[in-house]
Amino acid sequence: MKNKKMSSQQKNEMLWGWMFILPTLIGLIVLNIVPIFQTIYQSFFKTGDFGRGNKFVGFDNYIKVFSDSEVWQSLMNTFKYAIVEVPLSICIALVLAALLNRKMKGRTIYRTIIFLPMVTAPAAIAMVWRWLLNSKFGLINNAFGLDIQWVSDPKIAIYSIALIGVWSIIGYNMILFLSGLQEIPGDYYEAATIDGATGIKSFFHITIPLLSPTIFFVCITRIIGGLQVFDLIYMVMDKTNPALSKTQSLVYLFYDYAFSQKNLGYGSTIVVLLLVITLVITVLQMKAQKKWVFYN
Repeated sequence: MKNKKMSSQQKNEMLWGWMFILPTLIGLIVLNIVPIFQTIYQSFFKTGDFGRGNKFVGFDNYIKVFSDSEVWQSLMNTFKYAIVEVPLSICIALVLAALLNRKMKGRTIYRTIIFLPMVTAPAAIAMVWRWLLNSKFGLINNAFGLDIQWVSDPKIAIYSIALIGVWSIIGYNMILFLSGLQEIPGDYYEAATIDGATGIKSFFHITIPLLSPTIFFVCITRIIGGLQVFDLIYMVMDKTNPALSKTQSLVYLFYDYAFSQKNLGYGSTIVVLLLVITLVITVLQMKAQKKWVFYN
């Protein structure tokens, strides 16, 4: 078969297509791709302040990472946060989306209220929750007559922060689920009602399968987000908090080494470890989707 030459109109459309995606492509390369390779390169060096005084150390940083108990503790903290935040935020958001997808009075107001935490600055969220969870004069303890050290008890501090994460991300997940629900044809539900299916059966046999691509996307993004948690831990906890070692995540540990201890090389190694873990989990999810995600 002879190669078909592109017409002038097709060339013009392709040119305009590249023009439209060029700003995003440049931003992706400059802000994402290049820093990844810089971080990997930096992980093979021992560095001073912001990369000054580099000394090539080969795999010494990686050997140290695998024998560093603080790194493994931070990794465990990260997993604890993700295990609580990801399933809860997805399940609650899915139920709320299903309820608010129905025709009901004031549903726009309810959607707006639930989405509000997403447009609130993380610093404001952290400060409000620090006050709510304060063990001495916090609203939650005083309102219910409790005496719980929400963010200073090493046994529960990470779970308290995870619940804050759930509250702050529910609105975003709900909007994604709502967009997916509105793409499901109503004919399926009408047919199910005629066949005598209850609302719960319709939810599990129609809604969940047809919404599975959206659920899969939310799972991917939330697991990545959960593994990268930093801002809530940084702003809710402080250096004097006795529970800090039981709550600091890998990203928090990277920040501590890179900016507090001025050891950017070792901090970069920690980030590379997190990158590898995230890639492995994402690949496993991509393979597992064939068994439960339905695109047709």
